[in-house]
Order: sequence, then structure tokens, then C-alpha cells
Amino acid sequence: MDRDFIIQIASENLKTIRTEHNYTQDKMAEILGISKKTLVQIEKERTLADWTTAIAICALFRESCILQKQMGGDPLEVIELTVHDVIIRPQEKTMGGHIMWKNITEYKGFKLQRNLLSKHFRILDDENYRLISTFDEQVAKEKWKDIQRTI
Repeated sequence: MDRDFIIQIASENLKTIRTEHNYTQDKMAEILGISKKTLVQIEKERTLADWTTAIAICALFRESCILQKQMGGDPLEVIELTVHDVIIRPQEKTMGGHIMWKNITEYKGFKLQRNLLSKHFRILDDENYRLISTFDEQVAKEKWKDIQRTI
């Protein structure tokens, strides 16, 4: 995934997200920090949101089923990966990848998984906490080998 794809998803789904939350155009424009005119232009697909607005949509509405379905999970994780390439730090507990994830391999409860939509990789510990996320398959496999050596 890249910035253009995230912008496209956020822009195409803005009206649905707004109506899902029962916000008026005025209120949604205020929440996102854009003019109502800009919001209307995005909703009518005459223009795309800019990168900052797309991030605001994903951050403020990250629990939106629409965004999560389109991005294959947490929109902010996808944005972080787009910007940083690799995220290595313990994060929130996941559901273990029952939806949108394919297990590539498992070892002593740890899992190396790939997202079915965004195609990024992650490693979960034995309690389903995310340890690493990356779009780079080589990095994921190297970290997987490191984990296997240390546990």
C-alpha cells in the first residue's frame, strides 16, 4: 500500500463514514479541519482528500468497519507502515489473526502472518501481541528467525 491508495480509500469512503456516524457535512468538516466546500468536493468524487486529511479520517475513524475492511485491519497501522516501512515494538493485543490474516508459520505459540488485503506482515507473540509489522517480507523473515533463536 502507498499514500495514493490510502488517500483513495479515505476519499471514496468519506461520505459513508460520515453517514455511519450521523454527522452533518458541517460537523464532519469541522471534525476534519477542512471547509465544507472541500468536504462536498471529496464526497462528490470531484477531488481527493490530501494526505493530512486522509490521515485524519483514518485516525479519527479508525474503528470504522468500512475503513478496516478496505485496509485489512487497523488503518493507523497501515499508515504507519506506509511511512516507516517497519514497526518494531510491542503493541496492542490482537485477535490472533482469525480474520484477514494468513498464518505463514508458527513456533511455540508465536505466529508469522500476512494480511490478505494489504499484504503486510506481522509477528504475534504467544499471547497475540503484535511485535513487528512490515511490508518487507525479508525483514519479517529475518525477525522471525531472530525470534526462533531466542525462544
